[in-house]
Amino acid sequence: MQNLAPIALFVYNRPDHTRRTLKFLQANFLAEESRLFIYADAAKTTKETEAVKEVEDIIHAAEGFKSIKIIVQKQNLGLAQSIINGVTELVNEYGKVIVFEDDLLSSPYTLEYFNEALDLYKNDSKLMHISAYMYPLAKADDLPETFVYRAAHSWGWATWKRAWDHFNPDIDHIIAQFDAKKIKDFSIDGKMNFWKQIQGFKAGKNNSWAIRWYASVFLNNGLSLNPSKSLINNIGHDGTGIHSIIENTYAVEIHKHAIKEFPKTTKENPIAYKMVKDFLAKRKGNILQRVIRFIKQRIR
Repeated sequence: MQNLAPIALFVYNRPDHTRRTLKFLQANFLAEESRLFIYADAAKTTKETEAVKEVEDIIHAAEGFKSIKIIVQKQNLGLAQSIINGVTELVNEYGKVIVFEDDLLSSPYTLEYFNEALDLYKNDSKLMHISAYMYPLAKADDLPETFVYRAAHSWGWATWKRAWDHFNPDIDHIIAQFDAKKIKDFSIDGKMNFWKQIQGFKAGKNNSWAIRWYASVFLNNGLSLNPSKSLINNIGHDGTGIHSIIENTYAVEIHKHAIKEFPKTTKENPIAYKMVKDFLAKRKGNILQRVIRFIKQRIR
C-alpha cells in the first residue's frame, strides 16, 4: 500500500493512557510504514506540569514508525484548538489524515482499514468522514463489515482535505442552518444528545471540536464510513479526561480481523441506522439502572 496517510496523535497529561495508546498503535501492521505526528499540549496549570512532563518523556521514547515528529506546544491550547490546528496542518500538506487521541486502543488492522478507505473513497464527495469506533451493537453479525451512516464519531477517525475544508467552527452560523427536522435527523431521531452538545457549546459548557465537525458534515449532506465491529476501544471513560466521566456504556471488544468489505455505494444503510438508534435508545438502561449510575457517579 503506497502513500499512507499521516497519523496525528494528540496527547496531554495522561501518561498511562498515552503509553497504552502508543503500544497498540505500534502493533498495527502498517505502523512501520506510517508517519506519526504527535501533538503535545502544554500544561494549563502548575498542578499538571509533572504529568505533562511524563507524557513528553514517553512520546520522545516512541519508536516503531517510519518517522516520528513531535510538536510540543509552548502554551496550553486545549484539545479543540490542538486538533483543529493539527488536522488543518496535515491535510493541507498531505491531503488526508488519520486522527487519534491519547485514550484510544486500536486493532492491529485499524491503520489498514483507514488507508484502504481513504484510497477507495478519495474522490467520493458524499463521504466526508471515516470512523474506526462503533457502539457495541447487539446484532453486529447481521451487518456487512462496514456501512455508511450520518454521524461522525471522533474516537479514531480519518478524513481528506476536500472534506475538512467544509469544517465550520462558527457555532452561530451552524445553529442558524438548523430547523426542527434537521435537529431531529442530526440527533438520530432524538436518541442521542448531539443537539444538546451544540447548545452546550453555545452556552460555554463544552469546547467540543467534534460536535462542530459532525454538524459541518451533516449540513453539507456528508456521510461517514463505519465498521460494524469496533476497531477502537476508548479507555478514557475513567474520569481522567477533560470531558469524561466514569462509565462503561461504550466499552467494546476490539475487532482483531482485517476489514475486507466496503460499501459499493455511498448511501446510509437503513438497517445499521436502526441498530444504532436502538442501541442509543436503550444504552442507559431502565429508570432504576439510570438512578444507580447517577448515584455512583456523584459518589465518585
